[in-house]
Amino acid sequence: MDAVIDPELIATTGPAGPVALTDRRPVVPAERLVAEMVPPPRFSDVSFGTYLPDPTQPSQYEAVQVLEQFAGTLAAGKGSAPKRSWFRRSAPVPTGPAGVYLDGGYGVGKTHLLASLWHAAPGPKAFGTFVELTNLVGALGFQQAVTTLSGHTLLCIDEFELDDPGDTVLVSTLLGRLVDNGVKLCATSNTLPEKLGEGRFAAADFLREIQGLSAHFRPMRIDGQDYRHRGLPDAPPPYSDAQVDAAAARTPGASLDDFDALLGHLSAVHPSRYGALLDDVTAVCLRGVRQVDDQSTALRLVVLADRMYDRELPVTASGIPFDRVFPEEMLRGGYRKKYLRAVSRLVALARDSAR
Repeated sequence: MDAVIDPELIATTGPAGPVALTDRRPVVPAERLVAEMVPPPRFSDVSFGTYLPDPTQPSQYEAVQVLEQFAGTLAAGKGSAPKRSWFRRSAPVPTGPAGVYLDGGYGVGKTHLLASLWHAAPGPKAFGTFVELTNLVGALGFQQAVTTLSGHTLLCIDEFELDDPGDTVLVSTLLGRLVDNGVKLCATSNTLPEKLGEGRFAAADFLREIQGLSAHFRPMRIDGQDYRHRGLPDAPPPYSDAQVDAAAARTPGASLDDFDALLGHLSAVHPSRYGALLDDVTAVCLRGVRQVDDQSTALRLVVLADRMYDRELPVTASGIPFDRVFPEEMLRGGYRKKYLRAVSRLVALARDSAR
C-alpha cells in the first residue's frame, strides 16, 4: 500500500521540475510496513551465488557455507531438500538455538548475505532493519506484532543496533516470544552481540538484556575491507549550488532541497516514514551540505542515508564533502559505527552521482 501524501503539500518548480522533500508529509499505513518487510531494491535479486568473497578472507567463504546450510535446515523443516552448496567444503549446521549473527565491518557484504538467506528460505518470512522492526512494533502494538511475525519461518534483522534501553527491552522481549514460537533468526551488525550498547549505557539491567539477546544467536565474524572503497578514491568534491540546481532540473524524478531545511523537516517526520518520503524519487539533490553537530539531527540523517542507499539514489550536493559531515567528536563517541556507516553510504551515493 502506498503512502498517502497530501498533493497540496508537494511543490515543484514546474510540471517536470524537481520535488522538494521538505514539502512531503507522508502517512504510512501499518499494512505497508508489514508488506515492505522484504530486502531493499538494492538486494532484490541477490543470492549466495552472486556474493563474491574476498579471496584473502576465509571468513567470507565460511559465512556463505554456514548460511547456505542454515537455509537448508529451514527448507528441510518445510519438507524440502536442502539446496546444493556453492562451495565444496563442508560447514557445520548452526548450533545456536535460533539462528546466526553476522558481525563485521562496513561493506564486507553482510546485508548481501542476509538477503541471500531470505531469498533462499521458505516463506512466510520477513526482512527489516532494527529500526524498521521497532517501528513495526510501534505501529501494530506489541501483541499484534508477535502474532503477525510468529507465523513466519524466518526473521532477518539488518543493522542490529541498540540505541536506548527501551528499544533493548522491547526487541529482547519480542525475539524471545518469536523464538518460543519457532521463528528462526538471522541478524547483521557491526558489533558482537555481547558488546552491543558498549560505550552508550552502563546500567546493569541493560547489560543483562544484551547478554540475553546474544544467547539467541551463533556469532560469526566476517572480516574484510569495505567493498565500497576497494580501489576507489575518497569522497568526490562537492558541486556548486548552480550545478546542483542544473542537475535537479535535468533529472526526471529528482528532488531538490536545502540541506538545513531538510534536516529541520526530518525532525517533524517519524523515521519509519523516511522511505515513503523518497517514493518515486530517482535522485537526491542537496544545496549547502554542512557539518552536523547536533546528535539527534545526526542520527536522523543516518536513517535517511540508509533509506537513500537502499533505493540506490545518487546524491548531488554542494557544500562540504560527505566524509566531513560528522565532526571528529561524534566519530569517537558511542554512535561511532552508525556515523561511519552513513559516511560510507553517502560517499558511495555521491560517487554514483559523479558518474
